[in-house]
This record gives sequence, structure tokens and C-alpha cells, in this order.
Amino acid sequence: MFCVARRALFAVAFLLMTEPTVVCFAHEPTGPEAAIRTLVRANAELDMQTLSRFMAHDADITSYTIGGRKYVGWPEFEHDMQEEFSSVAKLEIPIHELKVWTKGTLAWFTMELDYIRFVGKGPDQRKTVLPLRESGVLEQREGQWVLLSWHESFRDMQLGASLAQRPTTPSPQLLVSNAQLSSATDLSGEWDILEVEDDKRYKATLDKAGNGPYTQHGGRFVTTKYADRLWQGAWQQPGNDREGEFELLLSEDGSQAKGVWWYSRVGTQKNIPPREHGGTYLWKRLTPPPSAR
Repeated sequence: MFCVARRALFAVAFLLMTEPTVVCFAHEPTGPEAAIRTLVRANAELDMQTLSRFMAHDADITSYTIGGRKYVGWPEFEHDMQEEFSSVAKLEIPIHELKVWTKGTLAWFTMELDYIRFVGKGPDQRKTVLPLRESGVLEQREGQWVLLSWHESFRDMQLGASLAQRPTTPSPQLLVSNAQLSSATDLSGEWDILEVEDDKRYKATLDKAGNGPYTQHGGRFVTTKYADRLWQGAWQQPGNDREGEFELLLSEDGSQAKGVWWYSRVGTQKNIPPREHGGTYLWKRLTPPPSAR
């Protein structure tokens, strides 16, 4: 289940949605694949009741989500799911691949999906895409298939494949936003990043749209907006279970950027006031700006 609850970014679910079908008690899923798809659809429809019915509540069942997050039993997972549902405007969870194997009353599966979160409304609405891979085990109990244990992680990603370049398949980047970028904007390359106050240095490898990994706790950046050299985005560090946002001003020659970063979540602590806790950034391009190559 994807625990993205903003955590990812969050504790949320994991299954996906292929069509807006309503699950009816009179027509229960008849196989493990149908049960998985029902769970995904329930997740996308913010339907906690159906999630509860198709997931085992055994006290000792252990599951894992992104960033090393561990769940034992049902209550803690339910709590995080409720928080996720209350924090989003809507969810979309398209499945790209699902394989199921069955032996007797047990079944196991692998799956690839995108967990797409929409936060806010109108022109201020923000979209975040988390490409995931899932695996898990189901058991048939009293005629109904229920999910026992599951594990999820981020898929391997090819940097540089943007949503616009692949109109039929969501972009395979950890975080992908609906960033407002001009056709002339190119943020690609390797960047040396200094957190000034803590004197921490690490490197980022970004694609044209400003999305990509950096070498600090398995982190990734996503650019949400770029205009008139003002560069805005979000960051996530699964390795220490933190996430936040940043704002930079790119130099006229595109060789460096200066700005600030701040937290939006640290572990289970959420709703941190914007810009109150963080520091300052100094970014330097290690590869020539695209226009100079």
C-alpha cells in the first residue's frame, strides 16, 4: 500500500485505479487480482471502509513502505491512511503492470503503479507523482481474498523522460510535477549543493525540467515552477524520512543559484509552518549550462 501520506512522501496506499467502478457488496471480487484492483480503487476513492474489509487485521502482520517505514498490524496504518485522505483534494492511482500467482488459498503479486496526489484547489492546486513498485501476499479467508503483507519502493527511473515526451505513460521520475517551464528553460546537469549553515555538500543530477536525485539520504528534487529565474520546488529524503520545499534565484548565466529551503515534514511531525525551519542554499553547476555546451 503506498504510504505516501505526503511522505511519501507519505502513508498512503498502494494500489491503483483503472476505472471509476463502485464496489458493491453483492458483487464481491472472486479472485486475488480482483481483490487487489478493488483495494487500489478504494485507495483512489478515499474509501477506508473497503480498504479495511480487504486487508487482514492480524496484530503481528508486518509490511513496509517507502523510506523504510514499517507497519505492524492494522491500527497505525489506518491512522496514517486517514491522515493522507484528509490532506489531499483527490488521488489517481493508475496501474501499469500487475502479475498475480496463486497456489491454493495463498496468492502473491508484483505491481507497478503511479501514486498521484492533488493538493489544493484551482490555480494553486499542486500535483505530485510517485512511481512505485509493489509486492505482497494475499490469503483466501472464508471465501474472500484479503491482503496480508506488502512491500513497496520507488521504481528504477530514467532521468530526462518528461511527461510531455511520453503522453501515454506517466513520467518515470520519483517526483514529477506540473511545473510551469518555458520551452527555453533547461535545468539539466550536475549540481554541487551547499547547505550554508551546516556546511553540508552533496550533488544533484537533474533533467531538463529540474527533477532528479541527489546524494543525501537517497533524496530527490522536483521542480514545481520556474519563471524569470525564480526556481521553486520540493525535496524528499526517504533515508531520514524528511521532506520540504525550496526557492532559488538562478544567475543570469545559469551557472549557479542561491536561495532557501525548509521542512514540511520530519518523520511523523507534519504541518510545519512554511519557511520557519530550514536554511540557505548555494547551488553551482558542475556541467556547463545547456546553452554553453
